Amino acid sequence: MRRLVAAGLAAAALAGCGSSHTKGSATLWITRDRGQHVMLVARVKAGQTAMQALQHAATVKTSYGGRFVQSIDGVSGNRSARRDWFYFVNGYEADRGGADYTLHPGDVEWWDYRPWKHAIHVPVVVGAFPEPFLHGYAGKTRDAAIVFEAEALRPQASALGKLIHAKAVTADELGDANVLFLTKADVPLSATSKGAGAPVRFVIGPTAARRLLADPKLVRFRYSGLR
Repeated sequence: MRRLVAAGLAAAALAGCGSSHTKGSATLWITRDRGQHVMLVARVKAGQTAMQALQHAATVKTSYGGRFVQSIDGVSGNRSARRDWFYFVNGYEADRGGADYTLHPGDVEWWDYRPWKHAIHVPVVVGAFPEPFLHGYAGKTRDAAIVFEAEALRPQASALGKLIHAKAVTADELGDANVLFLTKADVPLSATSKGAGAPVRFVIGPTAARRLLADPKLVRFRYSGLR
């Protein structure tokens, strides 16, 4: 594997740097069925909780003392049908309730109503790309890096590096960085992570990379896959 030396590209912000999370704005998405149906896209204020932002933008019913979302705009969780509301921040499945997560500038708060029979937990999704490379989780970001397999992929790697604000890191530092792997294999965009805020590993093939570079919004709202 070859590592892109991202000289001249903007470095990802280090944890704890940047302006106060009480200023600026975040984005709210509400979808159904793994992002297939979009119900709402809205700009919301940073500094409030994810629950407050949701309640300001939609009609929400909660349970467990207001900490659990039961329904959004009339769409209710159904235990017998094994369908419910799940939410992500910058592509990460949140590790805390919406009332306990404070939005930071640039965050993408995404609520999706879906069945959970076969997958109750989805640690990270690709649909908020280039997140979480840019804004991380809970105001903490990681260095971003891109690794590619062949010299012929360097132009695509360089362009992708600009999208994720890649910087040059050593091989030892890759373990703590968010990494996008550009492979010669013709694979769709996919992502893995051990949990909210942990390093992510995105993998993409050249065909999907060309499409993504032509229009990054093509991946929006997807859990995985872009050929």
